[in-house]
Amino acid sequence: MKERIAVIDLGTNTFHLLIAELENKKTNILHREKQPVKIGVGGINQQVIREAAIQRGVTCIKKFRETIDQWNVNLTLAFGTSALRNAINGLEVIEKIKKESGIEIKLISGDEEAEYIYFGVRSALSLGKEKSLIVDIGGGSVEFIIGDGEKIYWKESFEIGAQRLLEQYQKHDPINAEEIKALDVHFVNSLAPLIHAIHNLMPTILVGSSGTFDTLSEIYCFNHHIDIASHPSETPLTISDFYKIHEEIISKDRVQRLQIPGMIEMRADMIVVASCLVKYLLTKFSFQKIRVSSYSLKEGVLAKWKASKNQS
Repeated sequence: MKERIAVIDLGTNTFHLLIAELENKKTNILHREKQPVKIGVGGINQQVIREAAIQRGVTCIKKFRETIDQWNVNLTLAFGTSALRNAINGLEVIEKIKKESGIEIKLISGDEEAEYIYFGVRSALSLGKEKSLIVDIGGGSVEFIIGDGEKIYWKESFEIGAQRLLEQYQKHDPINAEEIKALDVHFVNSLAPLIHAIHNLMPTILVGSSGTFDTLSEIYCFNHHIDIASHPSETPLTISDFYKIHEEIISKDRVQRLQIPGMIEMRADMIVVASCLVKYLLTKFSFQKIRVSSYSLKEGVLAKWKASKNQS
């Protein structure tokens, strides 16, 4: 029997839609879509979603609903993350979306978000027996998970997402040295539990999950004439090339960044502060290599749903 499931990830920067079909324990991806809704813009650090952002969100979900109906989906699972769970008016926004589209959104904690990300990454690439630090840089929060192919050893979500950092720290474009230094101080002050966990568990591989890392990998592939389409779930990137790409990103303004082959419009603003976070992690800790997973929260939701179906 065929079952079709839609997973919606209402991120702070991007809304994602994934539609899949499960038949005889096999999963086929039917449709993928992402829209730069940017519900955190202008209000993320004030814990409010602005009216213009609400309208963009409602419009996007209504379009997603049309697509879901066209695919004759049996089950729709929608998840709200950092911006929605922290906003004073988050529940009002969720009610408005439900009223306009009929789609019910579940607010998930940072801990739940981190767990879904782990299962998404694990379904994209073979983590093996070595411990990896999995990093998902969202607009509102950043999830860190230390795990291997078998289990999670530690996980935590920090409200230091790229939209928050952009609005709080980057006042110049290109970003200047003082702003980068302020970001590094913020990381030291904010990430003490992560630093402690890394020293204790000693992961050797940094795994970036979608978003910023997708774009870094796209740039890498353009630079090395690699067909990224031939790497659907894990895309290439090296630590040495990251440093070169990072220097290019932070030395240019928005117009110039958009000229970088592989850069996309929806990532051009936040990639500066996000790349500063990646550099902080790579310079502070001794990772042997970097890997990029194209899968994240929505694929993790699908993986957990499929596992529950297979057990029943």
